[in-house]
Amino acid sequence: MTDEAPDSLIPYDEIVQEALRAIPGRVLKDIERTGALPGNHHFYITFKTQAPGVSIPNFLIERFPDEMTIVLQHKFWDLKIGENHFEVSLTFNQVPAHLVIPYAALRFFVDPAVNFSLEFQVQDSGDEPDPHDEAENDEISAAEDGSNVVTVDFGKKK
Repeated sequence: MTDEAPDSLIPYDEIVQEALRAIPGRVLKDIERTGALPGNHHFYITFKTQAPGVSIPNFLIERFPDEMTIVLQHKFWDLKIGENHFEVSLTFNQVPAHLVIPYAALRFFVDPAVNFSLEFQVQDSGDEPDPHDEAENDEISAAEDGSNVVTVDFGKKK
């Protein structure tokens, strides 16, 4: 018997990633509709800053050339949810910034209030990015490592 899986003609890994990326969109859509985060919920969202469709100010690209983490908790506004992206305004060291982030650019979506975390595959496979600092948007609280991490890796053949 061989340990190698047969090549699939169905792109299961892409289908699963697309379905998982819909979760942050659905959660954020509820926040957009109600205008507030319920209870103690808050989100750490890590995304690829150079991914297609990402629009962030140059001062953030200079500081985070590969990926960055934002926090949606107390101080955010103009949350708009689209089919393939979301927009939000935050402050970074008291400087307002408007961000447009496609769901395809997401790497992590974490709600530390309930130990929920999603990790998404990197769109452009290659070397793992260097570790990065979290973006210092205003009113960040310390992140907790979630125990409910969902990862799916079908071990794509190259």
